[in-house]
Amino acid sequence: MHEPDNFDRLWTPHRMAYIKGENKPTGSGADDGCPFCEIPKLSDEDGLVVARGSAVFAVLNLYPYNSGHLMVVPYRHVSGYDELDATEVAELGDFTQKALRALREASGAQGFNVGMNLGHVAGAGIAAHLHQHVVPRWGGDTNFMPVVARTKVLPQLLADTRELLARAWVG
Repeated sequence: MHEPDNFDRLWTPHRMAYIKGENKPTGSGADDGCPFCEIPKLSDEDGLVVARGSAVFAVLNLYPYNSGHLMVVPYRHVSGYDELDATEVAELGDFTQKALRALREASGAQGFNVGMNLGHVAGAGIAAHLHQHVVPRWGGDTNFMPVVARTKVLPQLLADTRELLARAWVG
């Protein structure tokens, strides 16, 4: 029997898929269930794709740190930044700039965390396929929920965020 403890509960059952590692690649190859290789085959809405280029695409993170957290991903299945060719590097940089502008316009982001985790030991959840994170930040966006309760409150559904950012994307 459950004893009342005067705590409210904020349930986030969608996070269980991430915690359990569901839909994670089974190996390091492109054909081993890599989501970054599968996403471009989907519609923008189903894949949460914000924008597509010739060498890279921008996609919302399915398990975001903040609303609007997206990633810039090369189509080509490579794990290292040093494996990208000049065209991929240039478009990755261009898409990162466009992501910053779109997030500022669509959500009034006041700052950003931008970066890559290269390799599992560096924190990459999917180390076999390079991806650059663009995480919008606002003053006070780290409050008691993530610090004390290890819970992030996201005020917008991913589909709505994708639509908003796709409309704000220029170029």
